[in-house]
Amino acid sequence: MDHLIFEVGLALVLIAAAGLLSAKLRFSVVPFYILIGMAVGPHAMQIWHLDFRFIESQPFIDFMGRIGILFLLFYLGLEFSVGRLVKSGRSIVVGGSIYIGINFTLGLVFGFASGFPAAEALIIAGITTISSSAIVAKVLVDLKRTANPETEMILGIIMFEDVFLAVYISILSGLVLSDSSSIGGVIMSALIALGFMLIVIILGRKATPLLNKLLKIRSNELFSLVVFGALFLVAGFSETIHVAEAIGALLVGLVLAETEHAKRIEHLILPFRDFFGAIFFFSFGLSIDPLSLGGEAVWLALIAVVITLFGNFLAGMLAGRSAGLSPKASANIGLTIVSRGEFSIIMANMGKAGGLLPLLQPFAALYVLILAILGPLLTKESKHVFRILDKIFKFKDPRKKKEEPKVLQKEG
Repeated sequence: MDHLIFEVGLALVLIAAAGLLSAKLRFSVVPFYILIGMAVGPHAMQIWHLDFRFIESQPFIDFMGRIGILFLLFYLGLEFSVGRLVKSGRSIVVGGSIYIGINFTLGLVFGFASGFPAAEALIIAGITTISSSAIVAKVLVDLKRTANPETEMILGIIMFEDVFLAVYISILSGLVLSDSSSIGGVIMSALIALGFMLIVIILGRKATPLLNKLLKIRSNELFSLVVFGALFLVAGFSETIHVAEAIGALLVGLVLAETEHAKRIEHLILPFRDFFGAIFFFSFGLSIDPLSLGGEAVWLALIAVVITLFGNFLAGMLAGRSAGLSPKASANIGLTIVSRGEFSIIMANMGKAGGLLPLLQPFAALYVLILAILGPLLTKESKHVFRILDKIFKFKDPRKKKEEPKVLQKEG
């Protein structure tokens, strides 16, 4: 641990250099953080005292990256609110079911069509179904789209994905790791995940007056300790009951967004969100070995990317339509949540732990890398992407149909 501080300092300098380069090129910063992480790491070289392998500091960098996910989702929750989420509850369930149904089916078909055995095909379906909540949160905040009408559906789908993930990991771990799965255990896992979210949301709304009183703290130091303590405690507890810690952080943000202290919390959290968020994407890059990205994995990843782009756009259009959103807003849903990341890597690691085909690891790494780079770009340019597709497919706005009878009556 003699060189821990030096290695962390070196990592921060590399992250800052990547950020400056992205600003110079006016491109999303997320791919640059990931690529700079890939360029170094355990496979990199050592030049004098400059050890780019980050062997001693990688566990600590990974931990700071986990904190980055918490702050990203917590801030996103602050920009939203429980009230808005509750009002759009039904449309979120419908939209989330559409999204999961389309992407999981396409992923499963792709796995079997590629000649994989059943267990590997199920892992591939999991890899291609779940989007990266961290990248989605980062992009929404950077592009200042948290107030957009489609953001409700995007956040809802992220939470719906977590319930699905809790169920799916329970089933898959039983099949892959122990060759058995308890139906009762799977149902219980799903109910616990869903129940935890509902309890936090309901109690959070009821407790808003109490929270307003408790957070009337003049000292910024004590105020920070109370807010951060609540964030880490709820996020950590959610992980113990198999709900992603990031979702726990999102729930805390949603609850505190209802209080009169939301703006003060937002101002407090901003520098932490940016600092630790950048470290998360760098640490994500460290986990990808570029030397393993080749051969059959390249073609499989490219085909999977094309299928995911199609599935996401279709799911976004249908989910948005079910919620009465415009075609443009619906397109934004599919293009925003196309990024894949931490959850896909978790699925691939499960396959490795279960002794499945080693091809899953490089396939997942390359697939995630492509969509982690492509996702923010498509989100940023969603207006132009929609304009091009609209010229081809001539999307119809369902809201205009409701207005037509009124126009006819006036003309009559």
